[in-house]
Amino acid sequence: MNIAKLPLKNIISYKKRTIGLILILVILTMSLFGGSIFIKSLNNGLDSLNERLGADIIVLPKDAESEVDLQNLLLQGTPGYFYMDKSILNDLESIEGVDRISAQYFLVSANADCCSVKVQIIGFDEETDFTIKPWLHESYQGVLKDNEIIVGSMLSTKVGHTLKLYGKEFLVVGKLEKTGTGLDTAVYTTGDTVKTLIESAEDKGISILSKQSPDDVISSVYIDIKDGYDIDTIVSDINLNNSEVKAVRARTMMTSTSDQLGIISSAISFFIKIIWAFAAIILIAAFYIITGERKKEFAALRVIGVSRKKLGVLVMSEAIIIGMIGSVFGIIITGAFMYSFSVLIGTRLDLPYLLPGVATTTYYILVTFISVVLLGTISGLISAYKAVSVDTARILRE
Repeated sequence: MNIAKLPLKNIISYKKRTIGLILILVILTMSLFGGSIFIKSLNNGLDSLNERLGADIIVLPKDAESEVDLQNLLLQGTPGYFYMDKSILNDLESIEGVDRISAQYFLVSANADCCSVKVQIIGFDEETDFTIKPWLHESYQGVLKDNEIIVGSMLSTKVGHTLKLYGKEFLVVGKLEKTGTGLDTAVYTTGDTVKTLIESAEDKGISILSKQSPDDVISSVYIDIKDGYDIDTIVSDINLNNSEVKAVRARTMMTSTSDQLGIISSAISFFIKIIWAFAAIILIAAFYIITGERKKEFAALRVIGVSRKKLGVLVMSEAIIIGMIGSVFGIIITGAFMYSFSVLIGTRLDLPYLLPGVATTTYYILVTFISVVLLGTISGLISAYKAVSVDTARILRE
């Protein structure tokens, strides 16, 4: 007897039973695939920040921390600004062990043509910068001129278009790759352009500086230390000898973010294991109970000539098909949600969040699919063993 079509017919015929089993597998798939993508996205965001940082020490105004969240501003581009006297550069350059030093300027747009929210404007020195230019050169190889800007990936403007900030038009000459952080909505330009914007804001009655001139201030200083010098010692010296500024080791800020990601990743991994344990128990129990309820069906198949081996294959085939259907639905639902709402997820988390590429996502899809189908197969094996153990004569007598 040809029973090749029986597994599919049984799955279609017993709709409630099939839907129940598929739902368990969908939940299982969503936890594994969604959790894996989520953890990988957080790690990608952290790696992206590590690559972009490029400095050993960041020096800021003493009162900056009371005005904005420094970690979010410096590492993730959350809008904010503060200023200190530019003369600090000379003091920092004279410190033994300092290899490279570069100033940056921060400003927040009052409004922009591209967006309905404020965007962070970051100005850097083309001659001395070593933290921003290596990243910017991935999308723009030229030298950034005054009134030219490079925009983050999430800003809705294109290269060659203009963007209006504080009433002035700026030419977009480059657009950056996605980082999964607030830097994706930032604008990058020269320090001189930021000074022009500050003056333009003042002309419009928007007070940025109190009495200082834009030429006399900077927002932050990034320092690269020579090999062989202790970074923590230099940080302590800067803080001890300069009462108006605060030096922070860049790695310390990254460690804080990394610790947050580690806690979240561990929690998600734990819940994935719990869900898998419960789902596996429920799935195996469900297949086992269903097999017990199908004793008469199996006995009838044995009577009409279906061998024990074919009966086992029948039950196994049903389990594998249901496993495949559940995993496919789970992957589609999870993928659609994770990729459609990635920006919202990253914003709500307030942490770096960068979805993996096609190759990594494909890998997770395959691992999830194989894992879920394998669990379904194991459940089917247990059910198949019970099915072939049915005492046909006793069932018929009953």
